[in-house]
Amino acid sequence: MTSSFPETKTGLRLGLASAAAMGCLALVLLAGLPVRAQEANPVLAKVNGADIRQSDLALAEEELGPSLAQMDPATKKDSVLSFLIDMKIVAKAAEDKKVENNEDFKKRLAFTRSRLLMDSLLASEGKAATTDDAMKKVYEDASKQITGEQEVHARHILVETEGDAKAIAEELKGADFAELAKKKSKDPGASDGGDLGFFTKDQMVPEFSTVAFALEPGKISDPVKSQFGWHIIKVEEKRSRKAPEFEQVKAQIETYVTRKAQADYVAKLRETAKVERLDKPDEAATKGEAKPEAAKPADTKAPAKK
Repeated sequence: MTSSFPETKTGLRLGLASAAAMGCLALVLLAGLPVRAQEANPVLAKVNGADIRQSDLALAEEELGPSLAQMDPATKKDSVLSFLIDMKIVAKAAEDKKVENNEDFKKRLAFTRSRLLMDSLLASEGKAATTDDAMKKVYEDASKQITGEQEVHARHILVETEGDAKAIAEELKGADFAELAKKKSKDPGASDGGDLGFFTKDQMVPEFSTVAFALEPGKISDPVKSQFGWHIIKVEEKRSRKAPEFEQVKAQIETYVTRKAQADYVAKLRETAKVERLDKPDEAATKGEAKPEAAKPADTKAPAKK
């Protein structure tokens, strides 16, 4: 799949930002709505006569994002509202100083506008693509690749030297594998008796997988060396892998379908866009090829496209 645009807080803000741009129309429409509708978006503060509403608070929370994660709801609300009040005050001071006439400000404003337009359109394209039929098709295609693949449930004991591994192999002739793993294994999972759960062949290093998948359930391996040390492996069970239920992976599928639709849309737009990369040398010159001569007045043939 082609690269897709990252999911950002900016993208989530777009609907609200676009709605804010329609302020005049919104005022006309609100005038005709019942009072109850306006109560859903109450005024929380006024700064020099300008309202700060609940919707402004929600937008700011999206903007500030991770910096609010550790706050309790009451502290979060108070902090964000204080931020909005300060922002209104300072923005008014900036307007008074004609900051918007600064060239750097104009460039940043143009960039932000383009980014908001891009994110808004891509969000719309992504949303339109995430139909139930599209998501279920992705699920079905992926399920066909997963179903039938073999999985092994195994335990292991990890030690540093071959000598230690051989000594443990002898002890296992009269000891419980899980209990010995708790006492001897250097692996972080030792407290669980060395339990690795179920895994597919490509989820483990080759040296480990080769031996684990060759063992029959209940059997214990000879010492096996890998980049992590020496292992003694016990296979508990083998099974054919099953695809997870659709609902379990629906969120991941939705993200995949959304990003793929966005990437495909951008690729389609690129096909008809005239893009000139002036930061790179001419490809023909780089390859040592001669550039086509300019067409003479009597010429009717255009230079061949590269």
